[in-house]
Amino acid sequence: MNETRNDKQVATLGGGCFWCTEAVFDQLKGVERVESGYAGGTVANPSYQLVCTGTTGHAEVVQITFDPKVISYKQILQVFFTVHDPTTLNRQGADVGTQYRSAIFYHDDEQKKIAEQVIKEIEAAKIWDAPIVTEVVPAKPFYQAEDYHQEYFANNPGQGYCRVVIAPKVAKFREHYREMLKK
Repeated sequence: MNETRNDKQVATLGGGCFWCTEAVFDQLKGVERVESGYAGGTVANPSYQLVCTGTTGHAEVVQITFDPKVISYKQILQVFFTVHDPTTLNRQGADVGTQYRSAIFYHDDEQKKIAEQVIKEIEAAKIWDAPIVTEVVPAKPFYQAEDYHQEYFANNPGQGYCRVVIAPKVAKFREHYREMLKK
């Protein structure tokens, strides 16, 4: 059964820079917590500097705690596939390396099944011009990123990367998913 926290569910997703994905998922109704961190690697308790070397096998991820009575895992994944490019291997825009790969770390067989179904639906709809390269793999230990990475966009709106990369992505997301936003 999916890892739960008081009848809540957990999704662990890698969609490039965790600052971008955290900024988006923080705004969805039913999402109660979003933590930036690392998953999928071989080193316990990695640091940001170590993950950035690309040698640990970790991806930058967000771990999302959500209420499935308000937002479904499928809806979480539908948002995920529209706020990053799932067709570029080990890359999101200018961010290059295995730590920026597109990945779904499923917590149970149901999440795996839903992830595979959503990918098939998106490919059939031909939303992207290239094949989806998102890996769908069992959840491995999640390591929370350093404190300064948490709520990075909210705490640093004037920072260059936030203004140039994250703000336009968040604006596009907000326009497309207006009905799913927290008030």
